[in-house]
Amino acid sequence: MDNKVIHPNAKIGKNVEIGPFSYIAENVEIGDGTWIGPNVTIMDYVKIGKNCRIFPGAVVGAIPQDLKFAGEVSYVEIGDNTIIRECATINRGTAASGKGITKVGSNSMIMSYVHVAHDCVVGDHVILVSYVGIAGETVVDDYAIIGGNSSAHQFTRIGAHAMVAGGSLIGKDVPPFILAGHRPLVFGGLNIVGLRRRGFSNERIDNLRDIYRVLYQSGLNFSDACRKIEADFEPSDDRNLILDFVRTSKRGLIKVNLSGTLEEE
Repeated sequence: MDNKVIHPNAKIGKNVEIGPFSYIAENVEIGDGTWIGPNVTIMDYVKIGKNCRIFPGAVVGAIPQDLKFAGEVSYVEIGDNTIIRECATINRGTAASGKGITKVGSNSMIMSYVHVAHDCVVGDHVILVSYVGIAGETVVDDYAIIGGNSSAHQFTRIGAHAMVAGGSLIGKDVPPFILAGHRPLVFGGLNIVGLRRRGFSNERIDNLRDIYRVLYQSGLNFSDACRKIEADFEPSDDRNLILDFVRTSKRGLIKVNLSGTLEEE
């Protein structure tokens, strides 16, 4: 007898493996081929995709650590092929936020002791390294990487393909495609290595470099820099993503490093 507890109303897909001493609550859906190790707790109102791997000690779907939470039904949703390592915690949403759901996308890795708070949105192909904590309603866009022992303030956003150095305090928004590091957290150039690994051409990288020179090195404020970028650069998905990110930022952007130079290599 392995002493695992699986509620009879839980929806368990085909070829799902659940280890001993794990607990699966009633309002849980687990996709085909997912592996859940021993001593895992999956609480109510959680949907897990196909071929995920959840390691010992992880807790998914606990009620939010949020004083606004009033016992309402809220959710956690995890995509396909995502890995959740030892002792990570992913909390449900809070209705007062207007969302009521915490989301983690597909093909992402949530490493050991990571905390994903209420109403966060973590995209696809994201890596949150061990001991990262992201506060409520943080957004981490696709392909972003946050280094270990970093903390993100509530409502911050980390853009697509960005890489944040370990031990960072993320109090402002981190634009897409860049490196960020130091204390306080500052812009450190393009994420050249990451972009090349993902197949970005030299021409595409050069265009991003030129856009960020306007944004961070022209001496213009961010609003004026956006207008110049819009006027001087041909429309593209990359250009439009940066402009939309800057213009919709709620907490403001991280600043440039003190030297004002790009530190890409």
